[in-house]
Amino acid sequence: MRLGFAGTPQFSVAALDALLRSRHRVVAVFTQPDRPAGRGQTVNLSAVKRRAVDLGLDVLQPASFKTPDAAAALARLELDALVVVAYGLILPAAVLALPKLGCFNIHASLLPRWRGAAPIQRALLAGDATTGVAIMRMDAGLDTGPVLAARELKIGERETAGSLHDRLAPLGGELLVETLDAIADGRAREQAQSLFGITYAAKVTKAEALIDWREAATSILRRVRAFNPWPIAETRMNGAQIRIWDAELVPGMAAATPSDADDASRPPGSVVAASSDGIDVACGRGALRLLRLQLAGRKPLAVPEFLKSQRAALSSFASP
Repeated sequence: MRLGFAGTPQFSVAALDALLRSRHRVVAVFTQPDRPAGRGQTVNLSAVKRRAVDLGLDVLQPASFKTPDAAAALARLELDALVVVAYGLILPAAVLALPKLGCFNIHASLLPRWRGAAPIQRALLAGDATTGVAIMRMDAGLDTGPVLAARELKIGERETAGSLHDRLAPLGGELLVETLDAIADGRAREQAQSLFGITYAAKVTKAEALIDWREAATSILRRVRAFNPWPIAETRMNGAQIRIWDAELVPGMAAATPSDADDASRPPGSVVAASSDGIDVACGRGALRLLRLQLAGRKPLAVPEFLKSQRAALSSFASP
């Protein structure tokens, strides 16, 4: 089939690579416009654009598909299908109808669970045991189209958003090619999404990364893992920002409250113990062992290295 590809972040690259290894032909790549980023406002190319340029593919970067010019550019390609993977721009219904066979999307969840922008992070925050990828025919709704294929993946005990992303991306690319082959051969079957079990994965914000030690240790741990590698869970100690890259539950204290401890005066956020094994912090229920920390402007450090310079300043962590 003659395909167009629309994607922007690193998650999309695995799908583009999978298509380029397939029997189908990618004739153009759409990605979001280049934007300045960082303190120096250096122009930042999307991961998809970098990959497409390296491969010599034609790249188009409309600011919106709501203009006649953008729609006309897509129409001129005379595509059999458009593949959309984390593109980040809304495709109006008239644009979705331009490719002969339609537009198809890889979504990083088992629809209808976690429709929306951040399915990987929301699955981890919710403590889901499994997730997966789904190949969906796009319609005018938010991830509401019929599903052509899905593949489940078990979430590991120490899974972070980064590690889960890296496992789901190639899985999605593999399933996409299988699905496109089925479409080309007339074997594909579509199934409407269930009306039950619908959840929405809202976009992650930096404000969500601020830890409230009054929460249960299990909830805080989910936050640490869901927000790695961005925006990174953070707290305050003596007014200074500290980011938490890795943590684990303190064994035997998953259900304990501060009042269960020998010293009932230890409120949530109190440092219970500090050693080369980690920094144990009292939570609203249970205790969390911090394993890798980062002071503002410094690099992340494992706890033994962190304590070499910060043990004397170690005190309670603040809740918002």
